[in-house]
Amino acid sequence: MKASGAKERSYDVAVVGAGVVGAAIARELSRFDLRTVVLEAADDVGTGTTKANTAIRHTGFDAKPGSLEATLLRRAYPLLEDYAARVGIPVETTGALVVAWDAEQLGRLDALAARAKENGCGDVHPVTVDELYAAEPHLGPGALGGLAVPGEGIMCPFTTPLAFATEAVANGVRLELSSPVESVEHLGDEHVLVTPRGAIRARWVVNAAGLHSDTLDRMTGHDGFTVRPRRGQLIVFDKLARRLVSSILLPVPTPVSKGVLVAPTVFGNVLLGPTAEDLDDRSATETTHEGLSDLRAKGRVVLPELLEEEVTATYAGLRAATEHADYQIACDPAARYVRAGGIRSTGLSASMGIAAYVVDLLADAGLELAPAATHHEVHMPPIGESQLRPFRDPRAIAGDPAYGEIVCHCERVTRGELRDALAAPLPARSAEGLRRRTRAGLGRCQGFYCSATIAAMLAGTAADRGGPERTGSGGVPVTGARIR
Repeated sequence: MKASGAKERSYDVAVVGAGVVGAAIARELSRFDLRTVVLEAADDVGTGTTKANTAIRHTGFDAKPGSLEATLLRRAYPLLEDYAARVGIPVETTGALVVAWDAEQLGRLDALAARAKENGCGDVHPVTVDELYAAEPHLGPGALGGLAVPGEGIMCPFTTPLAFATEAVANGVRLELSSPVESVEHLGDEHVLVTPRGAIRARWVVNAAGLHSDTLDRMTGHDGFTVRPRRGQLIVFDKLARRLVSSILLPVPTPVSKGVLVAPTVFGNVLLGPTAEDLDDRSATETTHEGLSDLRAKGRVVLPELLEEEVTATYAGLRAATEHADYQIACDPAARYVRAGGIRSTGLSASMGIAAYVVDLLADAGLELAPAATHHEVHMPPIGESQLRPFRDPRAIAGDPAYGEIVCHCERVTRGELRDALAAPLPARSAEGLRRRTRAGLGRCQGFYCSATIAAMLAGTAADRGGPERTGSGGVPVTGARIR
């Protein structure tokens, strides 16, 4: 029987972490008759590595053949394609070009194409210099050749975990925010996970704790890997730069990194990055002069005109790199424990494949998975440029004039969208939360114009609630994301 009451503290499965991987696992578990809880250290879903990546939808063409990463990327690709279309996640299949800039890189293209074929990406093919420049006229001079990867694309890193988590909550999964796991104890056949909000008991624990997954691994008596965060700094260029590029421009990858890319975004901007800096500090999400200068130098080679465009924002994210080259996903049936660690830059793309694989591990280890009697799907508000957004939708405006009242002019976000995000089943509790749900404040003025209105709406919503709530549970919303 699924959990429904706020006082229920005993569960079949506890998922630790509500990034895109943890949220995907929770969604997959919500399809079964289980009592499931998600424990998230932050006050919202998708606030760690998930929110600060390159937002590329990877095919896995360049992954190591036979690796778990390669397998789960291929498993995830059709799942995510179908799911995004059903629930309204912004995805665009732009294709990618791997560009070789010197003889050594050019010599590695044949092996990369062979690897792509081994990974099931048989449509990857060589392109000549003339074909490169015909496809991307603004490409910098000096390219020697490349590969076309038709299946690569771009997607929304914000809507994806929100959709997963919203669907999980709508189907009875309990979401405990602001609940970092401080210790794990064992009581009979249950784990006791101690958080600042109290203890949670669960028969099974699934570790999707991202940058802190190794810490939780050791709390449960395991010692499978060590996370050393890898920082990626990125530059976001203004929407006027979008005319310069139509596909993702990739470097020839190295054993250490996928390298610095140039890519359009689903919001209409152009992205340059990321760097790859191994650090010891798991909170070092600041950008640096050296990192941004390095990106600009590399970007000038790939797309020189891009550097003449206005910069909208810079940001940095931390990937959960480990001493292992592959994902660290494994099950200990005796301990009733599954870890999903070491998920680096491809986690957004592989999330649904990872979730299905984790549930397979749980089933093989003895967790009974009876299908739930009912299951609700969600439909997310449109925030991608390729979607029909409210300010352009006459029917939406006719039905509710708030969808015609623009508050954030840079991103054309309306009062109706902000209102809906504040009243959604997983509501925004902060300006940052509203940015991820609506794009408000993400534009060229970075909230200078709209921040006062947004602050007033947040304050009014908090007052109506009697304070900022931190915990969500199953329910059917009337605004924002829709339940079907």
